[in-house]
Amino acid sequence: MAPKLMRHVLSAIVQNVPGVLAHISGMLASRGYNIDSLAVGETENAGVSRMTFVVRGDDRIVEQIRKQLEKIVTVVSVQDISSNDYVERDLMLIKVRAVTGALRSEIRELVDIFRARVVDVGPEEMVIEISGLESKIQAFIERMRPYGIAELVRTGRIAMVRGSNPNTLTESDDPNSATKAN
Repeated sequence: MAPKLMRHVLSAIVQNVPGVLAHISGMLASRGYNIDSLAVGETENAGVSRMTFVVRGDDRIVEQIRKQLEKIVTVVSVQDISSNDYVERDLMLIKVRAVTGALRSEIRELVDIFRARVVDVGPEEMVIEISGLESKIQAFIERMRPYGIAELVRTGRIAMVRGSNPNTLTESDDPNSATKAN
C-alpha cells in the first residue's frame, strides 16, 4: 500500500535578499515537488523573511524537502510546523457583481455571517475581504458564485506556531552577523 500523502506546512526563515524566492521555488520544481501554497513576507527582523509552504507528501518526502531547503545558503532555518499546535490563515479579496440594492443586502448578510468585510463598493460590484481557514474561504467562494464572481485573488497560507516561537533568530543565526556554510 502506498503511503498517504499528508498536507505539511513548512516555515522557512530566509535572508531578505533578491532572488531567494526564485532560487527556492526553482529548486523545489527541479526536484518534482509541487507547492500547494506559498506566502512570503518580511518578519519582525527586516533582514529576514518568512516563507510558508504547503506541500503534500509522506514524512520521508517532507524531510527530503526540508533538508534540500537547508542546503541553500540564504535559508536560515526550516521547520515542519504541521506536528505543532499552530494557527493558519488565508486571505482573499473577491469582487462580486451586485447591481441592485436587494442583491447588495443579500451579499452583506453573507459577509456578516462569514465575518468578512466589504472594502469597496462600485456602481455594479462589491469587493469583499475575508480571512480564515481554507475551508471557510472555499465555502464563501461557493456562496458568492450565484451572484457572479468578477475577480478573485488569494494569498498563500500563512501560519505561526502557538506559544514560544521556535523560529526566532538567535544572535548566532542572524544572517547579518555570520555567513552560513554550504
